[in-house]
Amino acid sequence: MRHYHILAIFMQAALMLGMVQPAVAQWHRLTNLPAVYIDTYNNTRIVSKTDYVWASMHYVDETDQVTFAVDSLEIRGRGNSTWNMPKKPYKLKFQTKQKLLGKGYANAKKWVLLANAADKTMMRNALTSALGEFAGLAFNPACRFVDLVLNGSYQGTYQLTDQIDVRPHRVDIAEQDYPITLISDITGGYLMEVDGGRESTLFSTPHYGVPIRIHYPDDDEIAGAQNTYIRNYITDFEDHLWAADFADPQQGYRSYVDSLSLANLYLCTEVSANIDGFYSFYFYKQRQQKPLFWGPLWDYDIAYNNDWRMWNERSLNTTVHSLMSDIAYGTARMWFVRMWEDPWFARLIQRRYQELLDAGLVARMHHVVDSLAGVLAESQQLNYEHWGIDVRAYHETVLYSTYDEYVADLKTFVTERCAWLKRAFAGNKDVLPTPVFEPDDVYYRIVSANTGKAIELNAAGQAVQCSAGADHPTADWQVVPTGDGYFLFLNRGCVMALSDPTMGESTATTNVGTPLASSLPDTDDDRQLWELVAQGEGDRYNLLNVHTRHAANLQGGNGADGTPVLSYTNDSRNASSANRQWRMVPTDTGVEIPHGIVAMAIGDYALAYNGEAQLLHFGAADAARLTFDATVFTAAGKRVGRFRADETFSTGTLPPGVYIVVWSADGKPHSAKFMK
Repeated sequence: MRHYHILAIFMQAALMLGMVQPAVAQWHRLTNLPAVYIDTYNNTRIVSKTDYVWASMHYVDETDQVTFAVDSLEIRGRGNSTWNMPKKPYKLKFQTKQKLLGKGYANAKKWVLLANAADKTMMRNALTSALGEFAGLAFNPACRFVDLVLNGSYQGTYQLTDQIDVRPHRVDIAEQDYPITLISDITGGYLMEVDGGRESTLFSTPHYGVPIRIHYPDDDEIAGAQNTYIRNYITDFEDHLWAADFADPQQGYRSYVDSLSLANLYLCTEVSANIDGFYSFYFYKQRQQKPLFWGPLWDYDIAYNNDWRMWNERSLNTTVHSLMSDIAYGTARMWFVRMWEDPWFARLIQRRYQELLDAGLVARMHHVVDSLAGVLAESQQLNYEHWGIDVRAYHETVLYSTYDEYVADLKTFVTERCAWLKRAFAGNKDVLPTPVFEPDDVYYRIVSANTGKAIELNAAGQAVQCSAGADHPTADWQVVPTGDGYFLFLNRGCVMALSDPTMGESTATTNVGTPLASSLPDTDDDRQLWELVAQGEGDRYNLLNVHTRHAANLQGGNGADGTPVLSYTNDSRNASSANRQWRMVPTDTGVEIPHGIVAMAIGDYALAYNGEAQLLHFGAADAARLTFDATVFTAAGKRVGRFRADETFSTGTLPPGVYIVVWSADGKPHSAKFMK
């Protein structure tokens, strides 16, 4: 960048005020990247996403020259979940427009410093911007990586990038009159965001409830007529998408969308597997043009298999085999679900994706990853000396000990994802995920695919081990769906739940080796919740724990009775390691569901249920005996109540169905089932 006139003015003023020393040695590069030094006045801490703090800034280029300096910019925090991370993102606002990225890029007051704290490669946002450019989206955020020093304290590797707003070299659409007049053309431009965070949402659409924020015109400039116009326009679009004749070329939604930008944004979301892709994205309307245009791309740090929260993403393989229009967050996903019902949209996506593949999509993305890895090679080392490379900042799927492993993981995902999408868009059924396991009303043996021995609890009801599967209740498990894609495994012999007791912070690939255990059932305890991920023809499953994201693994593949089952690594070997694979073998023993409990004696106390009064209670000759708590679950494992044994519990507000009462007394677990 060459801002010598700006530099001269501000450096001279700063020197006169004694704010800046004439020697530039105090501002120097820390790595091969440019360095940005920001100092708030009086070292004021930046603690808000709304209140700016005054600061000065010095930019040191690749030749160790201070090529840009200002003493009057404003800085504040930004982001939603990212603001809560130790390495924080920031928004900059200058008093006059600046070309921070040089000639050919935006001249603007507002800029962003992305921390990329949740992305160990720190390149997912930059990679996606390059993907958008390759796909042909009109506007893609430009960026430059820098080392940030804030108030004399090194903060790490940051991405200096465009703010998404309306202006040349950003979202370059027609700017409206301000203030508008009676002859102003208010048909455009407008910049909107599907705003899943809802912090500044202006309205939600009538049919799908999609939250919409109008970014341009700004909140303090938009007139009532403009607001009404664009709200009605988006409502008209959704009305036509919702209508019975939505797929009609003239009467349906197609005339409301620019097909090329729609396909490109959708495909970039799918290629990157961005689970937030429909939770938050931008679109815009040009002046005097009917269709809505889609983009630019923004906020992709948890894309490319970098978030474990969704049940069908806890396995490292299943994100490859899911469409974001099927599983991603956000109500706007339903717009695309509806479009997939239109054969025209299906053909559009398949054709456009093949064009991108033929143009070298995968090779281009690999090249960008390799190039960015080279650019970041020095800076990432310093960054992770400060922040730790194997420390989970958010919801990272895997943790590695080296940067190169994260880069290789990203490239592998791109390759596998792009290959799967080609088959999926062609409609091949063999690429769809194996159907979810659906248990019957019987007990199951969980049998090792390696040794043929079954998981059981030992005589004390605590240790989880494999045995020859003798005919006894401690080897039988009731598989209880919890209604969210997970399962609770209840042992028939002692009514204890299979649990992963691993302590400390862990990810799918770290802190492994803890023996599995049992706990009193509680569906609010995600250590007791498991995902069943099918392998092979669906006759074998990985048992993946929701809390630790570890796989249940037979220790050493040992065939001896009493071999422990461990909380173990969850990675690509899930599909090939027989020690991590289990067969769900149904028994002939049905799960008994008594129609109400009249009285159930347990030693010197009893559980009783009065069906007419709809009251559940314990009784004992000595009331001091009843000092324990009991929990009531639905048959699906959802907790619906909790009460002390010396109190009554009313089932009057519960719908008819099967319920389970679970409690522990004298160190022993107990349970009873009844039907209301």
